[in-house]
Amino acid sequence: MIAIVDYGVGNLFSLRSSLQFIGADAVVTADPEQLRSAEKIILPGVGAFGDAAEKLRVSGLDLLIRQEVEKGKDLLGICLGMQLLVDKSYEYGEHAGLGLLRGRVVDMKGRLPENLMIPHIGWNELHFVKQHRLLRYLREGDCVYFVHSFFATDCEDSLVATAEYGRELTAIVAKDNVMGCQFHPEKSGQVGLQILRAFCEED
Repeated sequence: MIAIVDYGVGNLFSLRSSLQFIGADAVVTADPEQLRSAEKIILPGVGAFGDAAEKLRVSGLDLLIRQEVEKGKDLLGICLGMQLLVDKSYEYGEHAGLGLLRGRVVDMKGRLPENLMIPHIGWNELHFVKQHRLLRYLREGDCVYFVHSFFATDCEDSLVATAEYGRELTAIVAKDNVMGCQFHPEKSGQVGLQILRAFCEED
């Protein structure tokens, strides 16, 4: 079973539908026992980093996620969920993340050419930095769908793929059993489905 963490932030049911489409047994849940019994966990997220991090802390799900990762369970963060994996974010203040991957989340403003729209919304090609099982069914240049105004940086040790939008932006990160996608696989057509398929499979 794949458990999608329900903490009040994220496009949960679209993600569950995508997982069910590829034949995965997926459940949207905030129940600690279901999360502990799941084979893998997905942490989705849309909205503000500070609000999402606070909801995880208040619910105790931040501690549970760390415990499950320490046991070796696969975790995939999506969009804001990926950003929550790193050390901290500077989105409207300074907020602590889960600290599962090295990095920080910063504003696109002042870091992109002025002619580019923020938020970054649309399809962009993936550029592979290193091989990883999430890329198992992908080809260099496959496109995925982004919606974000902040991005993760200083995460070179976990960087798997980038996308170019005025500069190279972090697109996929992974280290051991912790993985993340800045884009939305559930909105990225067949390419996104293949990423979810690769995550659901055994390494």
